[in-house]
Formats: sequence, structure tokens, C-alpha cells
Amino acid sequence: MGIKTTEFGKTKDGKIVNLYTLTNKNGVSASFTDLGGTWVSMSVPDKDGNFKDVCLGFDSVAGYENNKPHFGAIIGRYANRIAKGRFVLDGKEFQLSLNNGTNSLHSGPNYWHDRIWEAGTFEDGDRDMVTFMMISPDGDQGFDGEARISVSYVLSDDNALTIGYSFVCDKKTAVNLTNHNYFNLAGEDSGNIYDQEVEIYADSFLPCDKNSIPTGEIRKVENTPMDFRKYRRIGDGIDSDYEATVQGGGYDHNWIVNNYDGNLRLIAKARDNISKRVMEVYTDLPGVQFYTGNFLNGDLTGKNGVHYKKRSGYCFETQFFPNAVNMPEFVQPVADELEEFISETVYKFSVEKN
Repeated sequence: MGIKTTEFGKTKDGKIVNLYTLTNKNGVSASFTDLGGTWVSMSVPDKDGNFKDVCLGFDSVAGYENNKPHFGAIIGRYANRIAKGRFVLDGKEFQLSLNNGTNSLHSGPNYWHDRIWEAGTFEDGDRDMVTFMMISPDGDQGFDGEARISVSYVLSDDNALTIGYSFVCDKKTAVNLTNHNYFNLAGEDSGNIYDQEVEIYADSFLPCDKNSIPTGEIRKVENTPMDFRKYRRIGDGIDSDYEATVQGGGYDHNWIVNNYDGNLRLIAKARDNISKRVMEVYTDLPGVQFYTGNFLNGDLTGKNGVHYKKRSGYCFETQFFPNAVNMPEFVQPVADELEEFISETVYKFSVEKN
């Protein structure tokens, strides 16, 4: 059904912000804004054909200018945490801002989602695409080299939303890109996510220290609340006395994708047993940060005046492991000079029939 472009509003300094809405033949739609290349909404049907938006977010530009939870945001140059904001690459030390205790988190405070990106659209027979592009200058956020980034969102007629990342830098650099969307398959305004179920195809996860930095241990999920190898209700283990859930205030850890080989594969599912909505997650990256909105506290006004309280959404942030740039035993999130880093993540929506 094509792509619709509308004016979303203006930034506080008067810049026009646009909203791009993709709609497929089934009536499923997804919206994105050039303020940060941010994923704003995803409207999908339930078992009775009733559509609801399953993404937490804001109705206005002003909301996204104060996007502390990173709703729908493209995260770069380096997603997740870097211990002490410091790493060394080919003998050169880099020091990033510390915005999460002793860590750098999501390369803030100069976030990519606070910037206006260039946008382009493309329509095809069975899929529509919007691409957001940005140049990250040499020294941006403390990283080396001028980087060119493009992120494409593709909505297909099988109700899959594909995110394609491309990153090229004129110097060797660390790179770890993700999207920080918060999902609630009952609807973004439906409250907590305890009764929804999640399945993660990971036999192991990464325990963290008190600063949420991986210790280096790779721990089996078996016989722990971190075991989502079969569908499990999110609320069942989220407040357990297990050290990982205590340390994270709930689920906020990186699971290690089984049989990682750099190819796109199904790595997780989520479902809501009332609406019967299902979401499948595919990625070609080695890890996924499953985060259950533990730090939402109701202080921000979201869509339709909703105040998103603690655990009213969850994220599947596909990525390299946290602090991997300082841990050579992990898959390294490094791109050589002029080497194109490309990656793909897919969120596919359906309705369970039984």
C-alpha cells in the first residue's frame, strides 16, 4: 500500500521532523522518524483482526527529544556498555564519556537518536523501504575516523520488519549497532509484560559484575531463571533471588546465540496468549540483550498520554557482546579501515492459530 510521508513536528530549535509510514497489503504498518532514524510504531493484528501498536514510544517530536529510555532508537557507534569508557585499538587508547556510573552506555550523551538523519524511500511490489543516512565525523563520541552509516527498514507482505545496517569508516574502529525498540505484544498501552512468554535459542548467557560488565564467564542457562530455551512466562523468574536477576533488577543480560556463524538465523520468539500475537527475531549477530524495561518508572508521557511504568515493554537488542572490545575472547566488534560492516535483524509478526 506504499509509503506515506507526513510532518511529525519541529524540534525545539525549529528543524522540521518527518514521519515515514510503511503499510503492506495486510494493513500492517510501521512508522519511523528522521529524528534519529527512530522506529516509532508497529501496528499488527490480533487473533480477531484487531490492530494495535506494539511499540512503546511518543506521539510528538518533543517526546523523542527527551528519549531517555531510547524507545525505538538506532544505537551507535557502540551499543551497550564499555567498562570505564575506555578501550585500546592497535595501541591507541580511546576514552569515551562516562554516562552510566563507571561505564559508557550506548555511546552517550551525544546520542545518534538526537540527530536529524537524511531519509530516502523505495517502493517495490511486495516490500517498501525507508533508509536513514548519517555521517559521523572523526572524533564523534570519542571514536576514530569519519563514518558513513545507513540504516534501512523494510516492511514486507509476510509482516516482517527487516533492519539492515551499513557502516563504513575511514579508520579502523569499534562498531556495535542495534535498535532499542520496546515491545509489548498486548499493545503499547496494556501495562506490564509479566504474562507474555519468551523463547531464546541460547544455551548460555553472560553473567555481569556490579557495574553490569560481563565477567568473562560463559554460564549455562540450565536450571536458572535465565533459561528461555522453551517458552517461559517473563514474570516467572524476573524477581527471583538469582544473582543475575538481582544484579540486573530483572532481565538485562546478553544471551549467546546458539551455533553462531555470522548468518541470519531465528534466535528468539515472544507471544501474548490473549491476543495470540507472536514475534520472531532473526539476526546474524552473536548476542542478544534481553531487557525487560526495569528502569521505566512512569515519569515520561508516552503515546496517548500513557505513562510507561516499570516492565511495560521488553527489548531484543541484537548485538556483539557488551564490552567485547576489551575482551579478546569474545567476537570482536571492530571494522577495518574502509571495510563495510553490514548486519541484518528481522522482527516478524504473526498470529498463533491454536
